[in-house]
Amino acid sequence: MPTHLITGAGSGIGAAVTRRLLERGDDLVLLARDAGRAKEFADRYPGARTLVGDLSNPDRLSWAFGQQPMPERVDTLLHIAGVVELGAVGELTPKSWHFQLNANLIAPAEITRLVIPQLRAAQGHVLFVNSGAGLAAHAGWSAYAASKHGLKALADSLRHEEHGNGVRVTSVYPGRTASPMQAKVHQQEGKEYDAARWIDPESVATTILMAIDLPRDAEVNDLTVRPGR
Repeated sequence: MPTHLITGAGSGIGAAVTRRLLERGDDLVLLARDAGRAKEFADRYPGARTLVGDLSNPDRLSWAFGQQPMPERVDTLLHIAGVVELGAVGELTPKSWHFQLNANLIAPAEITRLVIPQLRAAQGHVLFVNSGAGLAAHAGWSAYAASKHGLKALADSLRHEEHGNGVRVTSVYPGRTASPMQAKVHQQEGKEYDAARWIDPESVATTILMAIDLPRDAEVNDLTVRPGR
């Protein structure tokens, strides 16, 4: 069975993807921020393995991974975790910038670096769940959009660098998706949250599985998903 390393398995799109892959019998390694979260994942997703590493502190990921058994091969690395904190440029502090850049950009780059040997061995696939904000920035979204624009650059560079090694790279750009993150965004915007207005995480999971299940003769580079209502 293929081995998938997944960040963001706790909720939203990540949880939907994790359930779908688990149901079909694939081998899962779920990144958890701490031991408590790892135990929660073990109880919630029977049969899945866990790997502890805090995305908010990417400088420590190499040390953390070095203390734990790592998968010998990684067929798919799914970067789905993300954080958001809205605010005008004139109001955002360095702490807010570091919070979003660390989790949304630097940690995915570091995790990819750390498992590149396993991805090359498997001629695997790296999939980044980006955002519509990774293609266009709007008022109040500067730090988040910057992290996601950077994530697009990371994916594009990685694709060129690893093509000769047989590693495929995909970026998925979902529009607003019903999730705890979206509820937080609405709270920050001062708007009422209605999950029925936005994309179901299962729909985004379907597009992600399509991309990673594509036969080896083809590669999805960029995939945009927008609310259909």
